[in-house]
Amino acid sequence: MTNSRFLISGGPIFDGQTLHTGAALVVEDGRVAALVPEAEADAGDAVHTVDLGGDVLSPGFVDLQVNGGGGVMFNDDQSVRALRIIAEAHWSLGSTTIFPTLITDTPERTQAAIAAVAAACAEGVAGIGGLHLEGPHLSLARKGAHDPSLIRPMTDADLSVLTQAARRLPALMVTLAPENATAEQVAALSAAGAIVSLGHTDADFDTCLAYQAAGASCVTHLFNAMSQLGHRTPGLVGAALHSGGLSCGLIADGIHVHPAALAAALRAKVGPGEIFLVTDAMAVAGTDAESFRLNGRTIRRSAGRLTLDDGTLAGADLDLVRAIRLLVEEVGLPLAAALAMATDLPARVGRQPAATGRLLPGAVCPVIVVAQDLRSVRPLPVPVAA
Repeated sequence: MTNSRFLISGGPIFDGQTLHTGAALVVEDGRVAALVPEAEADAGDAVHTVDLGGDVLSPGFVDLQVNGGGGVMFNDDQSVRALRIIAEAHWSLGSTTIFPTLITDTPERTQAAIAAVAAACAEGVAGIGGLHLEGPHLSLARKGAHDPSLIRPMTDADLSVLTQAARRLPALMVTLAPENATAEQVAALSAAGAIVSLGHTDADFDTCLAYQAAGASCVTHLFNAMSQLGHRTPGLVGAALHSGGLSCGLIADGIHVHPAALAAALRAKVGPGEIFLVTDAMAVAGTDAESFRLNGRTIRRSAGRLTLDDGTLAGADLDLVRAIRLLVEEVGLPLAAALAMATDLPARVGRQPAATGRLLPGAVCPVIVVAQDLRSVRPLPVPVAA
């Protein structure tokens, strides 16, 4: 849109790092122009004024682990059409940048997923920030809901596919386990630009630190499907919290991780690595569906849980505004810190453009309005983003 000016005020404004009160956001021609004190805002030339009514203006959320949405699983359909449906479903939930995530699958589907994300980005499908490949090079001992028949070691051919994808895509995250990938392969992936994340592993503390030194920079869904923190065997949880070189995704639904453990992890995490939020969302996100299929198995939705028939958790029935509410209400985190865990922090971990997850002057940034009770989110009713 051209020749347009908007003045947005009447509630707290979060810029990705700081929560501003008594401020107004000026948007001109679809780009952030300025964040100014509300008392100094000049509405005289504004084509539109928007009153937040006490709700919170925020950059759109960034979710680096999205398996599906809108009734579609990426594992079932690696196409631009499917990515568009998934992205639109998560946009309605406040996540304006996502990493579609392929759970452990065949080499053919892995390559199809890479091609689909590349095509979607080339076509300008809104909201696709990169690709997350969660597996298949994981530990059988920590497989979770991943199909054990598809888990396997990383071969030279796999490494070639992944390094080429890392150079081709805007961003590529690869979750792997030391049991089925070598430190040398991690180094090669990192050198090619991939974000290597450790997960679904029983690896010990020293091995995890060695893989971090080789190039791993992230941990997938902290606490879940990994070696735990023991007083003599700190495991991957201990390495994740101890190493400033590792950032950690976290499923804050109160089911995957108890709020007390969330609070302890947030207090214990050594920087500069950060803990950020992910949903691990499945096909049911943005729908009322009660079940779906994954690799031929039925996943059931009940009381906020997604489970296989044997009770194994299979992803999460979660959106980021609910995760933020849990952090604020049950963990006691300040709202600004919780919002940052869904915006600026994952954007930086995911190596997104500087304006993603932040309100920067001159930048096009999708913005959302978070209800002051943290129970809903809605798109801003003016066209401030391309």
